[in-house]
Amino acid sequence: MQLSEEQKYAVAHLYGPALVLAVPGSGKTTVLIHRIYNLINSKKINPNKILSITFSKASALDMKRRYQTFFHENSTIPPFMTIHAFCYEIIRAHAKKESRRYSLIEDESANVNKYALISSIYKSINNNIITEEKLENFFSYVGYIKNMCITPEEFTKHKKIDIENFIEIFYMYEKYKNENNYIDFDDMLSKTYEILTTNNKILDYYRQKYDFIQLDEGQDTSIIQLKIINLISSPSNNIFIVADDDQSIYGFRGAYPKQLLEFNKIYPNGSIYYLKENYRSSKNIVDASYSFISKNVNRYDKDIFTNNPYKSPVKILKFKSILDQYGFIIEDINKNLDKSIAILYRNNLSSIGLIHFLNKKNYKFYMRDFKLKFFNHWLLRDIFFFIEFAHNPKDIHTYSKIYYKKKGYISKKMVSWAYTNTKNGNVFSNLLSYPGLSEFYKTRIRELELDFKKLCNLPIKDAIDYIVFDLNYNDYIKENCNRLGYTYETIMQMVFYLKLIAENANTIDEFRFKLAGLENVIKQSSQEKASLTLSTIHGAKGLEFDKVIIIDLINGQFPSSSSIDLRNEGSSLEFEEERRLFYVGMTRAKEELVLTCYNVLDSTIVKQSEFIDELYRMKDFK
Repeated sequence: MQLSEEQKYAVAHLYGPALVLAVPGSGKTTVLIHRIYNLINSKKINPNKILSITFSKASALDMKRRYQTFFHENSTIPPFMTIHAFCYEIIRAHAKKESRRYSLIEDESANVNKYALISSIYKSINNNIITEEKLENFFSYVGYIKNMCITPEEFTKHKKIDIENFIEIFYMYEKYKNENNYIDFDDMLSKTYEILTTNNKILDYYRQKYDFIQLDEGQDTSIIQLKIINLISSPSNNIFIVADDDQSIYGFRGAYPKQLLEFNKIYPNGSIYYLKENYRSSKNIVDASYSFISKNVNRYDKDIFTNNPYKSPVKILKFKSILDQYGFIIEDINKNLDKSIAILYRNNLSSIGLIHFLNKKNYKFYMRDFKLKFFNHWLLRDIFFFIEFAHNPKDIHTYSKIYYKKKGYISKKMVSWAYTNTKNGNVFSNLLSYPGLSEFYKTRIRELELDFKKLCNLPIKDAIDYIVFDLNYNDYIKENCNRLGYTYETIMQMVFYLKLIAENANTIDEFRFKLAGLENVIKQSSQEKASLTLSTIHGAKGLEFDKVIIIDLINGQFPSSSSIDLRNEGSSLEFEEERRLFYVGMTRAKEELVLTCYNVLDSTIVKQSEFIDELYRMKDFK
């Protein structure tokens, strides 16, 4: 394979630290595997002495496969592994010497697993059952703490979290694992760092085992990961990092791109190489994305270019409603059946309405990774509770789950009394017999009974609207969104999707059937072989497509509300990561890039993304 001049310079690097800043589509993997070959073939380095670390098993396997394809004459294949696999090797070596055996508790189907463990600890401390959302959030918080090398006290001081008694649960979880020799994925990193800093024999063994270390996707490296790599590569520091600071999009996991920006401070004798040519995308896309990302302040200044020709101009399309956006997508897919197309979005939630539309039209699509608690979300559960109670107003148990989430001012004492003083009548009859009840409350209760009778006779789509606005569930949403870890706009987006799915459903069973069918379509999509891909931008990182459509470019969704608020308060770090994420989405496209937004979601007027405003002001769109 013919290398460019800038690729040759990077490949020729031998000793000492090096940072290769590789723009999208610049052939970073090509550089990594050719450098390995150069070390082996030209410098006679033992292949087993060259360790290449990446951050996903798929990437490690891809690098190994490509190395074998290019250099099949080399009988010995150098090691390619993920950072976690490397750390687990160190932990096992240490455990063997200590006559210990660690058990991994990541498998949900195992008798002892981290999800069941935290559920148990949470219940013992908070006397309540942890929701799936909070369970996911807990492990996200723990991962951030361990990757950033901070304490839970430091974390909670600067982060708003939704887990009661988080610090106590954190330490109880750590204590249980330590006492029973259990580890999770995050422990692989923290435990490895602990071993390397306290056991010189093991540290020296791995320093002697690997003379050269290559690090792929360096912009995704956390503080603790780089500390581990620095320990192993020291004192020779033959570390070769390939990264793109403009593609650092995992800050929520603890990725710390500041380490790249301070490379020359960390390694004063280090070399920096630039791979600035994009071989993937058309000149239209490269020019527009380069102009866009250049607005970030915390980055290396690099003149990104391509020798590819101009093709289709980058399109910005603004629709009246989100339904019009879906209509365009269906039409566009029909016109481009011979192309690989990706529909990308900021959040998985955006896929729900789109999947509903695609499914109605019998379009097949592939989804690489879908993580969303939509189908068992607390919002959906509440709506089911409202409708179920409307159909069975004697069910005090269901009523107890919603009485404080609607109008009526029914107190906890009144509900508790109704629990223990049940009669043949419904819940409202029992409440009306509460001792000393004022006429005001009696009127309220009678009105509520009429409201639920009306709710009982409504089609599901209208019932959802009635619950949210007529029964004032909307007030509960507004008051509790922050506490529950959501924005109001996100919940109302979910309400819209539920109404979309509920169309033509007259009973709760029909609605459940529609939801189950949609959930099944999503589950099956990971097995589909289709030219159409649906993905978050995070999930599409590292991939490329003939055509990319980025949808739902609405302010507050993309960029996120929190990043805008922090930017307005003077902290731009999160906003710059949102910009990097948008840039990653743009640069997945080879030939065509389409950006879409709309004016109205349901009956709410929304604003187009600030990023769309920026692009309009650029010369490429004038």
